[in-house]
Amino acid sequence: MTDVTPVLSPEVADALAAGRPVVALESTIIAHGMASPANLETARRVEAIVRAGGAVPATIAVLDRRIRIGLDDAGLERLATARDVMKASTREVPLALATGRDAATTVASTMRLAAMAGIAVFATGGIGGVHRGAATSFDISADLTELSRTPVAVVSAGAKAILDLALTLEMLETLGVPVVSVGTDIFPAFYSRDSGLAAPARLDTAGEIAAFIRAHRALGLTSGVLVANPIPAEHEIPGAEIAPVIESALLEAAAQGITGKDVTPFLLPRVAEATAGRSLKANIALVENNAALAAQIAVALAGEGR
Repeated sequence: MTDVTPVLSPEVADALAAGRPVVALESTIIAHGMASPANLETARRVEAIVRAGGAVPATIAVLDRRIRIGLDDAGLERLATARDVMKASTREVPLALATGRDAATTVASTMRLAAMAGIAVFATGGIGGVHRGAATSFDISADLTELSRTPVAVVSAGAKAILDLALTLEMLETLGVPVVSVGTDIFPAFYSRDSGLAAPARLDTAGEIAAFIRAHRALGLTSGVLVANPIPAEHEIPGAEIAPVIESALLEAAAQGITGKDVTPFLLPRVAEATAGRSLKANIALVENNAALAAQIAVALAGEGR
């Protein structure tokens, strides 16, 4: 029988048992989001940032038919270098466990597995959402579904810039998912600080965000919370500059019949090439920034007795 009990690393298990802060990290960014060696370097650096912030990092993946919560360096390297790692959203996790394929977790599946382990805060780059043209394609990321039903705070730089951000915010409202922008009244747009869309709510500090999360829980609400953390100003690519690059890459993807979860891995290297590597540097900077804030929130939650 397939064992679905998460295997916690000793470091993560000890931290959770003692009530110390833990931050979940996805693994798709390692296996599918960046090319080698930037993927492994970024994974190691993000874990170091979480530790420097006073929390324990818990990178999540499926390896050797088991759910792994917290990877050692060999596990990170395995994900970064293997060529046949499955990209697993929530629905694919059982397939990975049953077939024995190694799998990297997306935002949705990382949320679900983090919640199973009792981890309340998760840092990522950007969430998925409503794709452009969804009125006819019905292409809406499972990340939104998971946010509606899994009580984990997700720290991201907003939603991925390839999406229809206005419709993504509408869908989040429909699903009852709180969206809080950090230090700004504007919803961020991944590479850019300003999407042109108003943020549903604004909070300015990790302590305020932790208090919000506790109030959300106290009301018995079971959704996640999206913490939209703008990319640092020195690393952003303004919307007017990145938008035509993304549009061109999306047209290329459409011409090749690429849809769904395959769109982002297709687009990222093309956008990086078109921006002479600036988009990759921006991606790394925003992930690191989100990891630092997630650690602060986890520390604040732990200090309040979670």
